[in-house]
Amino acid sequence: ATLGSISFKGKSGKGYTFEIYPLSSSWNSVSAVYIVTRRIKNQSDGYTHSAIYIGETGNLKERFSNHHKYNCFIENSANCLCILIESNEQNRLTIESDLLGNYNPPCNG
Repeated sequence: ATLGSISFKGKSGKGYTFEIYPLSSSWNSVSAVYIVTRRIKNQSDGYTHSAIYIGETGNLKERFSNHHKYNCFIENSANCLCILIESNEQNRLTIESDLLGNYNPPCNG
C-alpha cells in the first residue's frame, strides 16, 4: 500500500511525482525510476524524505530481489522506496540523470 506521493526536483528545475512505499514492499516487473529514502516525521506532523539512492530499472522485482547497494541502504536507515513508473528506458535515464544532478545520495557514490 502506498504511503502517499512526493515530488523531487531535478537539476533542470522540473518536478517529478513519485509514489511512496515501505522499503519492504513486494514488487511486480514494473519499469521505473526509483529513489530509496529515509522518511522521518517532522515537527509539523508531516514527513521529510532524504534521498539515499537514485536509480532506474526495467524490472523493479528483479532489481530489488538482491540490490547491490542494500547494505548501504541499511547503514543509512532507508525505510521507503519512491517510484515513478516509466516504461521508456531513455526517459528513465534522462529523469535519473536530472535527479542525480540535484541530489548527492550517499549510496550513489
